[in-house]
Amino acid sequence: MSEVTNQEVKEVKKAPDIGGLFKDTGILLVITLIAGLLLGLVYQITKEPIAEQKEKAKQEACKQVFADAASFAELEVLAPDQQEWAQAGFAEETIDEVMEAQDASGAVLGYVITVTTKEGYGGDIRFTVGITKDGTVNGIAILEIAETAGLGMRAEEVLAPQFAEKNVEKFEYSKSGAASDYQIDAISGATITTNAVTNGVNAGLYYFQTKLQGA
Repeated sequence: MSEVTNQEVKEVKKAPDIGGLFKDTGILLVITLIAGLLLGLVYQITKEPIAEQKEKAKQEACKQVFADAASFAELEVLAPDQQEWAQAGFAEETIDEVMEAQDASGAVLGYVITVTTKEGYGGDIRFTVGITKDGTVNGIAILEIAETAGLGMRAEEVLAPQFAEKNVEKFEYSKSGAASDYQIDAISGATITTNAVTNGVNAGLYYFQTKLQGA
């Protein structure tokens, strides 16, 4: 039998280190478990403060359009019939949230309705509409918007004030100036944004008239 050369010895493959493999796997498992426990602990610690901040932000948004209210209570959103909703012209609008505005004694003053319209030039526009029990629009506050700077982004500045303190069945926009309470003077160069916001407010009004008024 020939002698084994040094080169041949070097080429012999080493057997896998099963013990080391199990050890590494165990270390990774322990690290994963510790990380999971820490994440769970952080979530439990921050969950309540985050919820409180969200509730505070919601209450502040409601206050913007219903300053006379002492408190706001969330109501169930009554889903409108989709065919009726589309026929009324609101296929691109959704009612996201409804808050009941109450005075210090708990009496109902009106409602704050959160609406999203998909008709914006730059995407969805989301805002709140404050409506008193007699159907008067207190005002609107825009929550999310991504329109063109200097044009559609002026919606909060130009459009929102025009809806305040108006009691009409529905609004329409005009390119030549508002001559009546139900008319909204369009933002020059941003009729798509104007149309989207106007339709969104009308959706909120329609929801109020068909689901909340007289309730």
